[in-house]
Order: sequence, then structure tokens, then C-alpha cells
Amino acid sequence: MKGLIIRIFHQMGNDRRTLALMIAAPILILSLLYLLLGEGTYIPAISVSQDFPPALLAELRKQDVDVSVLPHDIDADIDIGMGADGVDTDTAGADTDTADTADTADANDANDALSEVDTCADTLLKEKTTDAVVTVDTDGMHIRMLESGSSKAASITSAIKNAAAAVNPSAAMNLSFVYGQVDSTSFNSLGYVLLGVLSFFFVFIISGISFVRERETGTLERLMATPIRRISVVGGYTVGFGILAAIQSVLMILFSRYVLGMKFEGPVWLAMLIMVLLAFTAVSLGAFVSIFANNEFQVMQFIPLVIVPQMFFSGLITIDTLPYGLGNISYLMPIYYGCSGLEKIMIKGFGLEGIWKELCMLLAFILVLFALNVLALKKYRKL
Repeated sequence: MKGLIIRIFHQMGNDRRTLALMIAAPILILSLLYLLLGEGTYIPAISVSQDFPPALLAELRKQDVDVSVLPHDIDADIDIGMGADGVDTDTAGADTDTADTADTADANDANDALSEVDTCADTLLKEKTTDAVVTVDTDGMHIRMLESGSSKAASITSAIKNAAAAVNPSAAMNLSFVYGQVDSTSFNSLGYVLLGVLSFFFVFIISGISFVRERETGTLERLMATPIRRISVVGGYTVGFGILAAIQSVLMILFSRYVLGMKFEGPVWLAMLIMVLLAFTAVSLGAFVSIFANNEFQVMQFIPLVIVPQMFFSGLITIDTLPYGLGNISYLMPIYYGCSGLEKIMIKGFGLEGIWKELCMLLAFILVLFALNVLALKKYRKL
């Protein structure tokens, strides 16, 4: 088995392209994700109507936003003032003694003016000259945006809430988290998912293709013709590729922590341990899948069946809210335990006592896949 491990090291050392894919590609992708998900320089552009409350407008200009006033004014006789307790809307115009026809005319004028402002707002939003339009009428404040659920929407609503809280202190909000920080970036919040998925993905591809290549070149058949035992063959391949995968995992942890500044609330060495076990699991899974592939291209075809479904249970989606009990499928996914362990270490700051279940499950996956790979070699030799 020792000679087989050394041969794998020499083989990978001579294959610079595969070595670059295993080591350099994950680091390159992590760097790109750091730039995409890190702190941005985005400044929201907010347009307000000309009758916007002056006090609220003044506070909004103090936020980290670009505020402009809509070119169209509301000509209707609507007086909007700012009281001590917040935004007060008072409708002036028709006196109590004014005829019903005058009231109707004023209401129509107000509706026409509001409709004109709405048309202008929609045009600005669709042309993307502004990110949000804020108007105020007798019903209160209205915020109109092009899309919801985006980081832009969160920045805009946060700025408006902060401005409203400054005008009315009783409406101030104190936001805090049990885990993480208020100013945490998406890169830090999803760091455990990025590390687990990237490592698992690349190790699976490389190990699966390498095992198929061993069969295509006849190396495996010649090896099985020797007195070496099947368990030694599987052990040699698993340990050989596993060590290389472990090196990749450790480098990813070190690069993300000390170069990209990813936050680790718990011990870094525990995160490395989880990543190493996840890498060995990916090696064993890649070897098992290669049994059903006749060439390298067919290994790639297994990605939508083996890797993509696991990504859904890596932490990208909250499994507790999945319907029909689909969240229970995660217990059959090794990447779930890997990313769950990384989350407990990186986000929640757990120690060894808090991740022992994830460690045991990853070891169980490795042992089960190892046994399946030994049984799969029976078609080459029974012993």
C-alpha cells in the first residue's frame, strides 16, 4: 500500500494541470467570491417627492445615500407636516362649508397629481436612474423599488428606517444577533458553505476522474494481477488522493482565514479537521461513482446527480422550513455534516464537544464508502 501511495504522489506531481485544478482553482474562486460578497461601495440612489416632509428629508440626507427630489410636484391642496411624534398628514383645502362639488374637484386634482408622480417614479425606476422612489400622501409613506429581496433593497430600507428613527426616537430599533455581527458581510456569513462545497466539489471531480483513468490505462487491472489485497488497493488510493485533498483543504482554510480575513469564532484547527474528513469523504465518493463510469466524461455527468443536490442541503437553504419533510434528506448527505460542523465552528464558536456528531458521521461515511469500494473490486478479483 505504501508503494501505491508514493506512485500516486509522483503521478500527481507530474500532472501539473490536475494539481493546479486541485490547489489553485479553489483559492481563485474563493478570492473571486470575496470580491463579490465582501463589503461593497454601493450608495443607494433615492428619489423623493417635492412634498416630502422636510425633517425626514434632512435626516435622510445624513444617511449614506444619494437623495434627489422628483421633478414633478403635487399641485393638489395636500399639506404634509412633521409633528413632534413623527410624520403627521393633515388634509387642508376645502372648508367644512365648501360645496360637495368643490370637494370632488379637489380630490380629482389630488388623484391626478399623485398619478403623475407615480408615472414619473415608474419611469425613473425602469430606466434605473434611481434605486427607490419615496412618496408621502394622506395614507402615509410609500416606498417603491424595482425589485425586492436584494442587497439594494436591504440598504434602502435600512437607510429610511434610520432616518425615521432619528425623527421619531420612540421608533428607534436596536438590532443584535446571537451569532455573528450586524456589519458581517455575506462572505463571512456564507463562509462555511463556500469552503465545504468548493472542497467537496473539486476533490470529487479529481478523484473520480483519476480512478477512471487508472482503469482506462490498465493500471488497475495490472495491479489486481499481483498478490496485493483488495483492501490494500482501496486503502492506497484513498490515502494517496486523500492526503492531497487534505493539503488542499488546509490551504483553503489558511488562505480564507489569514489572507481574505474570514471570521472564525472557534478553533481554526477544528475547521481544518472537518475539512480533511470531508475531503476524504469526497475521495471515497468519487472512487465509488467511478465504478459506474466508463470514461472521464461520464464522471462529469454524475455531478448533477451527486453534487448539486447536496449543495441544497449545505446551508444555502434553511432545511427546517422545507415542505413535505424534505429536510430529512440532509441526513443522508455527507456535505450536510461537513458544512454543519464548519458553521458551528466558524459562526457559533463551538469546540470539539459541540461537533462530535458531525465528526462521527463523516467518519461513518468514509468507512461505509471504503467498504463499498472494496466490494466493487470483486469484479477484478475475488480476494
